[in-house]
Amino acid sequence: MITGELRNKIDGIWDTIWTGGITSPITVLEQITYLLFMKLLDDNQVKQEGSANALGVKLNQKNLLFKDGECVISEEPRIVTEYKKLRWSYFHNLEPTEMFSTVQTYVFPFIKQIGEGRDTAFSRYMKDTVFLIPTAKVLAKVVDSIDAMDMNNKDIMGDVYEYLLGKIAAAGENGQFRTPRHIIKMIVALMKPTLNDRILDPAMGSAGFLVESAAYLSENYRGELMRKDNMERYKTSMFSGYDTDQSMLRIGAMNMMLHGVAEPNIKYQDSLSGDNIERNLYSLIMANPPFTGSVFQEDISKDLIALCNTKKTELLFLALFTKMLEIGGRCASIVPDGVLFGSSKAHKAIRKELIEKQRLEAVISMPSGVFKPYAGVSTAIVIFTKTDAGGTDKVWFYDMKADGFSLDDKRSPIDQNDIPDVIEQYQKRFEEPEHDRTERSFFVPKAEIVENGYDLSINKYKKTDYVAEEYPPTSQLLAEIDELESQFQAEFKILKGLLENE
Repeated sequence: MITGELRNKIDGIWDTIWTGGITSPITVLEQITYLLFMKLLDDNQVKQEGSANALGVKLNQKNLLFKDGECVISEEPRIVTEYKKLRWSYFHNLEPTEMFSTVQTYVFPFIKQIGEGRDTAFSRYMKDTVFLIPTAKVLAKVVDSIDAMDMNNKDIMGDVYEYLLGKIAAAGENGQFRTPRHIIKMIVALMKPTLNDRILDPAMGSAGFLVESAAYLSENYRGELMRKDNMERYKTSMFSGYDTDQSMLRIGAMNMMLHGVAEPNIKYQDSLSGDNIERNLYSLIMANPPFTGSVFQEDISKDLIALCNTKKTELLFLALFTKMLEIGGRCASIVPDGVLFGSSKAHKAIRKELIEKQRLEAVISMPSGVFKPYAGVSTAIVIFTKTDAGGTDKVWFYDMKADGFSLDDKRSPIDQNDIPDVIEQYQKRFEEPEHDRTERSFFVPKAEIVENGYDLSINKYKKTDYVAEEYPPTSQLLAEIDELESQFQAEFKILKGLLENE
């Protein structure tokens, strides 16, 4: 989440590029992300080199992006330079004209060809990109501004992209806005991905769920990732993501590469259309699909229409998840509250599917300000396991009131934060005696949910303790008012006397 000083720096970079003559907001956004990527690539290798030096070991040149010796940028015409001159830590110290020439002639063409000719997500979505920073002066100012930024944030590319989307008023259109990183992190912690999972986000945006899953696996399975077969899966087939926005796909591919995932299965695809024929393939889906979007009825995959006859994307994506998961696969999806209690046939059909045909595990109600300033819609997280044979016995509900930030447009950090408790209570929900429905979390039996028309709104089941408040008798209150009036009159006379004697 972009706040305070970092926001001001991004605003400054935006203004510099805009003043330099680039007036297309999307172009400004893309040029900023390319330069951030150049910086982060070098930062990653600097960290690797620092760790190697501390351990007294030598890095394998094959595993390095910036190697020793010369780099062939192009054969025809032949363009060659030293790898070290492609690094941010080298060219950011050059005088503006030489820096501009170096980035334009060598660095940008180099990052476009990362992957050594393989057909990777990164190479596909970088292929047609163009370096459009107009002058040496503009580039020098932007480079200085990026140097002044704190780049220790693991997903700064996503954070900056989220902020810039809002800045160009693109966020929220067709339900598109980036999920806050702390919410993504909570969902990943709830689902606890493993190295055996095939992880998908079919509405991936800037790949926040995939990036956080990669970070979770790197942290929790560090030893197992040392095995060659595990690392190969991690870098290639473990992560998949689809979107219909080329800019999102490009940022997602950059994001994954920065997290050590060189060849994720990221591709341009309308996940709801008949062109998507992937079924029964994934063991874990985490997503925040578009809320307010709609699609042409004739383009929607027929098996989704059969399950849920609607054009509402928030319902169709839930239907899609039941199709793309393998048996035993798990899903955690953010949904607008209307999905939980909507009365249309399609709303009821998808809820019935999750409860009767799959195993609905949990519904976590989130506060309505989670997506501000982009949207004020109330949302929840729906978690289920695909069985195609039912299995819902009871559903765990949690009433989340705070996420560590104010629920207004400013989203300032606050002390109140239910996220640690959500994670803890979910993981041990079967180990403790069932909670009373006046508490933050509780179970509701399937039979009761069915009786209520498959309504999954937490307010349908939560109970409130009403405590009688006793007030003094009216005679006592009137006596207290009379006493206060007498005191006021006495003090007013004293003040009046002082003023008259001046």
